[in-house]
Amino acid sequence: MLLGALLLTSCNKDREVVPDNQAPDHFGVPTVITENYVNRLFIDLLGREPLDVEMQAEVAALESAGLSSASRIALVDKLMMSTAALADDSSYRNKYHTRQYELFKSLCLEGASDEVIDGFIANAQQQALDDSLSGNGAGLNAANSTLARLLAVKRSRTEYRDGLITINEVMRRMLLNAVYDEINMNSFNYVNATFDNLLGRFPTNAEFTVAYAMVDAGQAGLLFGQSGQNKGDYAAILTSSAEGHEGLIGWCYRTFLGRAPSSAEVFALLPGFLVDHDLKRVQRSILITDEYANI
Repeated sequence: MLLGALLLTSCNKDREVVPDNQAPDHFGVPTVITENYVNRLFIDLLGREPLDVEMQAEVAALESAGLSSASRIALVDKLMMSTAALADDSSYRNKYHTRQYELFKSLCLEGASDEVIDGFIANAQQQALDDSLSGNGAGLNAANSTLARLLAVKRSRTEYRDGLITINEVMRRMLLNAVYDEINMNSFNYVNATFDNLLGRFPTNAEFTVAYAMVDAGQAGLLFGQSGQNKGDYAAILTSSAEGHEGLIGWCYRTFLGRAPSSAEVFALLPGFLVDHDLKRVQRSILITDEYANI
């Protein structure tokens, strides 16, 4: 009986309470950390540092909310989407999309300025005029096609800003123009470059064979489960593919965190991104993390 009593009492342990084991908040974060976070957001999203008045206002808002996720989302969304007029007759929304446009050109066009693109546009316009005057119908059609693609690249900034096109169409335009063709001369280099720029890898032998025939010879083929038979089809297939979306997620992580995403991070973002093509949502998920904020 004594042994049984000892066994019973030994099974009824008191609950152990570990002191100071609450979920952490961010009310104790030094102001300099919050300032660095605000400064980094302004630079990454707008391409400039915040003005003193902007810094004071945003730091105060974040600190009053304990740097909560909601307060970080509010700031990121403000910098991405606010149409309130600024002193320079612009808005955060316009500056954000101008910054994105420059980043897209850095990814695909080696950062070509709009002045460089304007030079290609002028050449295409002159070629179209010459072909028109000489009665060269085939040349005129080719020159007009070249011109239309270059103008579409420049329009992508405002059309993406205004929600008229998705990120898929922006990237398709970045891969389908005379500037990109000059950087990556001939079909062999073009196929390899598009895979590298958008997917972060080179094509397999099987992928290259299909892609090269599509781009160089206008042959019908099946790539990433989609059919195409020319260069335009190829660019559309690549930018709308699941791996193309995954490549953009990886690009966002490398741009903002300087590292590739983990498999779990890609898995969390990719299904929704394939449906809504919302690059802002992908970027927001990175920009509100403690890792990005250096907390």
